[in-house]
Amino acid sequence: MKISYKTSGVCSRTITIEIEDEVIKSVYFEGGCNGNTKGISALVEGMRVDDVIDRLEGIKCGFKGTSCPDQLAKALKTLK
Repeated sequence: MKISYKTSGVCSRTITIEIEDEVIKSVYFEGGCNGNTKGISALVEGMRVDDVIDRLEGIKCGFKGTSCPDQLAKALKTLK
């Protein structure tokens, strides 16, 4: 399954996620801090969806109420 999620409150614009059997196969952020979003993607690939949500939900970026990792968790929660 492949989903595309429009982000809110962060520099990245969309997140495209490929999932197979509740495991993240790939993540691509359009926009945002290139090195950070590539790092997040590399770290979560191969992880179970619920584990990623548990680890990333609620992370904030500076004074913002959200972050790219938090937006990834929100995107994954839409599958629940």
